[in-house]
Amino acid sequence: MYLPQEIIRKKRDNIELTADEINFFIQGVAKDTVSEGQIAAFAMAIFFNDMTMDERVALTCAMRDSGMVIDWSHMNFDGPIVDKHSTGGVGDVTSLMLGPMVAACGGYVPMISGRGLGHTGGTLDKLEAIPGYDITPSNEVFGQVTKDAGVAIIGQTGDLAPADKRVYATRDVTATVDNISLITASILSKKLAAGLGSLVMDVKVGSGAFMPTYEASEELAKSIVAVANGAGTKTTALLTDMNQVLASTAGNALEVREAVQFLTGEYRNPRLFDVTMALCAEMLINSGLAEDLDQAMVKLQEGLDSGKAAECFGKMVAGLGGPADFMANYDNYLETAEIAKPVYAEQQEGYVYAMDTRALGMAVVGMGGGRRVPSDKIDYAVGLSDMIRLGDSADKPLAVIHARNEAQWEEAAKAVRAAITIADTQPEPTPVVYRRIRLEDC
Repeated sequence: MYLPQEIIRKKRDNIELTADEINFFIQGVAKDTVSEGQIAAFAMAIFFNDMTMDERVALTCAMRDSGMVIDWSHMNFDGPIVDKHSTGGVGDVTSLMLGPMVAACGGYVPMISGRGLGHTGGTLDKLEAIPGYDITPSNEVFGQVTKDAGVAIIGQTGDLAPADKRVYATRDVTATVDNISLITASILSKKLAAGLGSLVMDVKVGSGAFMPTYEASEELAKSIVAVANGAGTKTTALLTDMNQVLASTAGNALEVREAVQFLTGEYRNPRLFDVTMALCAEMLINSGLAEDLDQAMVKLQEGLDSGKAAECFGKMVAGLGGPADFMANYDNYLETAEIAKPVYAEQQEGYVYAMDTRALGMAVVGMGGGRRVPSDKIDYAVGLSDMIRLGDSADKPLAVIHARNEAQWEEAAKAVRAAITIADTQPEPTPVVYRRIRLEDC
């Protein structure tokens, strides 16, 4: 028998906790026998003393096992179960193409996603821009759509990793969010509760990334890869660039429109294409659907060219309550703003040298395209499209702003101009994918 305060004392004194002690504490969190004050003290002790890799694995598994862990065996899938998670960014719409593309290659992608956080857009908020799309279906519907379409993207249900919800809510108000051990356990407990065979982690780097530096992003990626593999799920990570908006758009309905155009071949932003293909390829290799990168790329391109990936997305939308003809008639269903006009730089000589991607994300939030507080209602129509790229000539529009009225457009225009730096010289190009991290790299 353990006491929560003794476990806290041990961690406070920087003594390594056993898996049993961590499990006892987290079970208490889930059952409400551990108080909010004890959770806060535990999180603060971890914040100052951190955790060993064994402790991180134990914490992740305990939080994963605090609720339901999905078992897909009764569904008799004829392919591997695989998923991707991103630390989030601006214009990061990869999930909407990636799930259907992997499904087109024979994988099954039961993706449990989140809402927007701070400056980053949430996958669920994007999908709710589609009329009728149900992000909280029953487990039966979730399983059936995954089987029929090969992919189903939904929100976290209350019975998945419930301990994480309590721990995160306490961390949020006690300044203990930014700790690698706690971030790792929070991300993975929810993902691993989805019963995955393998996972790919997309960790962003740059001005729009969750982590403040390249080194911090790399440390988080290594922690996630080591802990997920330690918990029994084959996982690799890619460090990808977020020094500029990833897609050509930022804003919920605008990003869904771009995702559909990507899948149908109508328009594919080159950087978005490269990141999406790299992540998908990693998923195919991890799950055994491809032997190497070359084979993965060929399969993925075939899935796009044949129209199968677009078909998988359409089936998912219809299966989760959206329009059956969404892929053919998406413009009839996605909301549009009253004003859509370009914004130009005040100084139009030179080149786009740098972009404060986080500030651009906050500009969309400021228009109502994201939440300042959890209760905020999202305006799906507003946002940015036709985003300029680093190195482009400054005499073209910085973006097209989609706004509800002139005052909102003016406010967003100010924010966009302030977020983009113009200089006489072009910047050095940055890689789209910085590196791949495997278990042996950790």
